[in-house]
Amino acid sequence: LVGEALAPYRGRVAISTKFGHSIVNGVYQTGKLNSRPENIRRVAEASLKRLRVEVIDLFYQHRFDPEVPIEDVAGTVGDLIRAGKVRRFGLCEVGPETIRRAHAEQPVTALQSEYHLMWREPEKLFPLLAELGIGFVPYSPLNRGFLGGDMTAYTRFDSGNDNRDTLPRFQPEALGKNLQFVEALNRFGQPRGMTAAQVALGWLLQKGE
Repeated sequence: LVGEALAPYRGRVAISTKFGHSIVNGVYQTGKLNSRPENIRRVAEASLKRLRVEVIDLFYQHRFDPEVPIEDVAGTVGDLIRAGKVRRFGLCEVGPETIRRAHAEQPVTALQSEYHLMWREPEKLFPLLAELGIGFVPYSPLNRGFLGGDMTAYTRFDSGNDNRDTLPRFQPEALGKNLQFVEALNRFGQPRGMTAAQVALGWLLQKGE
């Protein structure tokens, strides 16, 4: 579906996708990782076919796989880059040592990690990323919807299809206490004609490009 939707815009948009989880016969294997070189190559070929493109602009390792040395992962993506099937290499949710080791093998273009007003741990990595010339891509900038202001202490999530149901910060007691964040955003935003979501995104955007 994504390949079909993007077909009219080929060459006008950059496409990123990921590898690293175990998927068997199209079914995601919960909690299982697979960044073995043969799987990276298999995912790349399948993604190229499904996305209907000749090259993947940015290929991320979705999660660090402790069973596979990061040098092997980076080297495999480097091979795909030299083969013209991938343009750039990305990592997700990794620490400084992993970033340095991967970057030494194959330059890393981007690091993607969760980052928003309620989770600022990635700021510790910003000096390293600046040193190495690696871009930062924040995901969940509204804390999985919470900073949009529509949740309350009574909000519930589908335990079968919504992983927020498993996260401590989204349990009823925590939701109620964390509403102070949204209240602060509203106090700042309302006199300026801004929603809580707009304030949260504005805060993020002023952190850098």
